[in-house]
Amino acid sequence: MSNPSSSNHQGIVGGVDTHKDLHFAAVVNAYDRVLASNSFPTTRHGYKSMLNWMQSFGEVKRIGVECTGTYGAGLLRYLQQFGIEILEVTAPDKTDRRKRGKDDTIDAENAAHAAFAGIRTITPKTRDGMVESLRVLKLCRKTAIAARRIALQMIQMNIICTRGDS
Repeated sequence: MSNPSSSNHQGIVGGVDTHKDLHFAAVVNAYDRVLASNSFPTTRHGYKSMLNWMQSFGEVKRIGVECTGTYGAGLLRYLQQFGIEILEVTAPDKTDRRKRGKDDTIDAENAAHAAFAGIRTITPKTRDGMVESLRVLKLCRKTAIAARRIALQMIQMNIICTRGDS
């Protein structure tokens, strides 16, 4: 890890490779050079630690996050409350992956490089408003249909078992 005090006067850009249990983060300086990388748990405390760690290198200008719709959704919601520009990194750099292999730290660094350059990025969905309400409603309906199906199967099995006993 680098010494954070050496770049406190400049803005930095972060990158995050998201996973179920751990997020891997990296920061690049104003010259797009990697300063450090680290991993953090996917909890509210982990998100706070990640942001504090990034801020120890300087003012966070933006953060590129992979998979804001799945594993990165909680991190996205957490970071949005601080007014930091968040970009969703759409795909890892395939040429770099071929050269260096699959590595979560490299993926986090690539996300930071993409956010720095504004390439392979989109504005993530906000997960609120009418679209989110509709998504929740559809999920509730799907769950209710599955529960109804299971209940009907249980009733049918009870009827068959009861008939066999008599």
